[in-house]
Amino acid sequence: MSLFRTKPIDPNASHGLKRCLTAWDLTLLGIGCIIGTGIFVLTGVAAAQHAGPAIMLSFVISGLACGFAALCYAELSSAIGGSGSAYGYAYAGIGEFIAWIIGWMLILEYSVATATVSIGWSGYLNKILEGFFHIQLPVEFTSAPGEVPGAVANVPAMVIVMTLASLLCWGVKESARFNGVMVMVKLATILAFIAIAGPHVDPDNWVPFIPERTVDANGVGHFGFLGVTTAAALIFFAYIGFDAVSTAGEEAVNPQRDLPIGILASLAICTVLYIIVSGILTGVVPYAQIDIKAPVAAAMGSLGISWAQGVIATGAIFGITTVMLVLYYGLTRVVLAMSRDGLLPAGMATVHPKTQTPVKLILGSGVLIALISGFFPIGKVAELVNLGTLGAFFLVCASVIALRKTRPDMARPFKVPMVPLIPVLGMGFCGWLMVSLPLATWTAFAIWMAVGLVVYFLYSRRHSKLAGQ
Repeated sequence: MSLFRTKPIDPNASHGLKRCLTAWDLTLLGIGCIIGTGIFVLTGVAAAQHAGPAIMLSFVISGLACGFAALCYAELSSAIGGSGSAYGYAYAGIGEFIAWIIGWMLILEYSVATATVSIGWSGYLNKILEGFFHIQLPVEFTSAPGEVPGAVANVPAMVIVMTLASLLCWGVKESARFNGVMVMVKLATILAFIAIAGPHVDPDNWVPFIPERTVDANGVGHFGFLGVTTAAALIFFAYIGFDAVSTAGEEAVNPQRDLPIGILASLAICTVLYIIVSGILTGVVPYAQIDIKAPVAAAMGSLGISWAQGVIATGAIFGITTVMLVLYYGLTRVVLAMSRDGLLPAGMATVHPKTQTPVKLILGSGVLIALISGFFPIGKVAELVNLGTLGAFFLVCASVIALRKTRPDMARPFKVPMVPLIPVLGMGFCGWLMVSLPLATWTAFAIWMAVGLVVYFLYSRRHSKLAGQ
């Protein structure tokens, strides 16, 4: 039964971290992570190759899955708090072994996603330098070994990771202010796209709304309603990040009130923007002609508005920067919580007395992420992020049901309505999207989880602070 031992709940614990984030800061934190590669890149791939104009429906499906999970996150974050997010909630509600599995999934989500997004950031930087300043960085230093002949490392990706590491070491409030400025810039960029491209929408481009199902030469299917669900699973990457808000539980001024606001408000705002932008994109450019690398910027170019294309590209790099910042922040807080509990080495939990941030952990994880982004071509590995995130969401929904039964009298400043219906719907949607992902993704995910099980049974279970209880 030691596998299911639970830890006590202390929603107001801070462990040396500085409480300085308001509901406004947390909402911007969520928007900063949610709006990024999803809206500037993945919309093109999902529409052109999988869903067509029905990409709008794909965003609704993914948004519903996230919405049900977000309600569960809101309840648990207000009742349990802490910096461990879903890991901490499962540890209090279900047990240590399930908590470890979630924590291991979150480490995969945040670390691989940060590395993936940093590579996208490097690509956008190259486009801006070439388009505006006619500067072309050497391909040997903007690609991972093996991607192009003579490639050494993706240096810009490594540099941005370590730059953000320095910012996070400086202080969480300073990081939140930086994030807030960047979020305002990218929201202005998106609103500019809506205002400029909106009047050029041709409703004929939305017909057929769901293109007929076809199979290409490689045996891969496209379009049809199955394509809509495949696109929903793909663009789920666009939504990862609202859960990072819950990792700020120990740094929120009023976590019981502010965390639910930050989680739900950021998700609602971003879902509406995603649906509007994808609708305008497919209305301006026929889905078969959408540029899959830079769909929003290219759409502006197709309208002959070259200056707007540059503005969109600049806004995209601001947007991608905030995504990296929040993902990186979430990673360090989850590892911090797991280290405090003894499931990872305790040295990772050291908080610097002056900056009140886990400096050693931030720098150590930054070096690891920089090495991944600089020397490994990520490619399809990004799909692992979706699978790990969906798995964590599934178990968060299960934690709400479990805690309602095991701790019915626990104070819940925010309560999910219609339990167990809402959590079950969240589990159902997440499970549906999980099975929509390719078999190769499941195979790689199984390998990652197998490594996690070895670490748990050889180290974490014996070093857990609850081991002697």
